[in-house]
Amino acid sequence: MANYLRILQLIIAFWCVFYPVLALNNCDFPALFNFGDSNSDTGGFSAAFEAPLPPYGETYFGKPAGRFSDGRLTIDFIAETFGLPYLSAYLDSVGSNFTTGANLATGGSTIRPQPSLPLGRFSPFYLNIQYSQFLQLKSRSLLFSKKGGFFKTLLPKEDYFDRALYTFDIGQNDLTAAFLDKKSTSEIKASIPDMLSNFSANIKALYDQGGRSFWIHNTGPIGCLPYIFVNLPVTQLDNAGCAANFNGVAQYFNLKLKDAVVQLRKDLTLAAITYVDIYTVKYTLISNANKYGFKHPLVACCGSGGKYNYNGKAGCGATINVNGTKVVVGSCKTPSTRVNWDGIHYTEAANKWVFEQIVDGKFSDPPTPLKMACPVAVG
Repeated sequence: MANYLRILQLIIAFWCVFYPVLALNNCDFPALFNFGDSNSDTGGFSAAFEAPLPPYGETYFGKPAGRFSDGRLTIDFIAETFGLPYLSAYLDSVGSNFTTGANLATGGSTIRPQPSLPLGRFSPFYLNIQYSQFLQLKSRSLLFSKKGGFFKTLLPKEDYFDRALYTFDIGQNDLTAAFLDKKSTSEIKASIPDMLSNFSANIKALYDQGGRSFWIHNTGPIGCLPYIFVNLPVTQLDNAGCAANFNGVAQYFNLKLKDAVVQLRKDLTLAAITYVDIYTVKYTLISNANKYGFKHPLVACCGSGGKYNYNGKAGCGATINVNGTKVVVGSCKTPSTRVNWDGIHYTEAANKWVFEQIVDGKFSDPPTPLKMACPVAVG
């Protein structure tokens, strides 16, 4: 017992020295502000360009809900954890409520700007633009809240911006764009420091605006997506059947992202910055799908044709001609047992499984539970 207590004391002392700003109790986050791409988009792309068609949203919402999945995303489960409503997309002008935060994420978004627009491949709402939109939301919220009335029921309170949790899930599209542009592995790796310099600059800018709590997801195993197998040359498969060359670049990006987070902690001493290893969680699910109640992890649930049930020209919800008859590209019979939804994104069941692995902090650095991912002064 004495040895146990001594070990516990050493652990506490270690945390106090190396992570002095971590909360000792559950945090009181009154709002969430999310930045990212389609992995966490709750309606930005839908509002700005075109909405996903049925069967998107069929599992939880019963209809398309601006999400590229059959139901909820990880960001939705994060909101539920704090008893907050699902985030309205900043770009959605109809029916939005920003009292408890906003979602700046947009499908196709990148850290750095890309040359092609959404109907090509990528979104113009790259990370710098998402930050600019946040600034507009903040300044206009403070301005209009003073007018009272219904504005107070739709906009965040002034102190919410400082006390909020800021979440990030972005970078996957930067890597995909480089692959599609036929960049070599060495060229892509050489570009990653600039990507992360842009990323860090945005974290610092939010810190200057009062943000203190940051929850940062690394990028997932892109080499396990049907989209990659169909559109890019796969040179080597790993034991899970994923494209090792693409996953290798994703892992390198994550290594450098973790280094950037370590530096951010040194620069932003009052912040609590949590790095979440989404890659390991998703790869674990894909490589051990049967163990966790899933099947066909490399095959899209909603798609049409081929080994991976993915066709970029006739994606989920599209109308195609089959023997002279118009048919809607629909979903599989049991989305709840599938990992991949539409060739790029995950099913609600997979998103929920991923969330359940990360919520307690065991895949985080530092190993901080979601509910404690704030500075002591904020908790």
